[in-house]
Amino acid sequence: MLWRAEDFDQTIASAKAEALGYAAEQPDMTFAGLVQAYRLFDEPRHGAEVFSLVRESGLEAQNLPDFDTGKERQGDTSSDA
Repeated sequence: MLWRAEDFDQTIASAKAEALGYAAEQPDMTFAGLVQAYRLFDEPRHGAEVFSLVRESGLEAQNLPDFDTGKERQGDTSSDA
């Protein structure tokens, strides 16, 4: 979701309200309590970065934990060339 807000607290409040409303409309969904915010550095346009999450770790890449549960709503785009 894209929110115009004065600060992160306002953004988080908007995101939480949206998530709670969405989850309430879904019979098999519960809001887990996690919302995140990301400040856009560019105006929304084709190719603009709208979310980024970078984690620092002392682990080698092959030793990083796998956070996927197998039930994420995401897809493999490696065949889309």
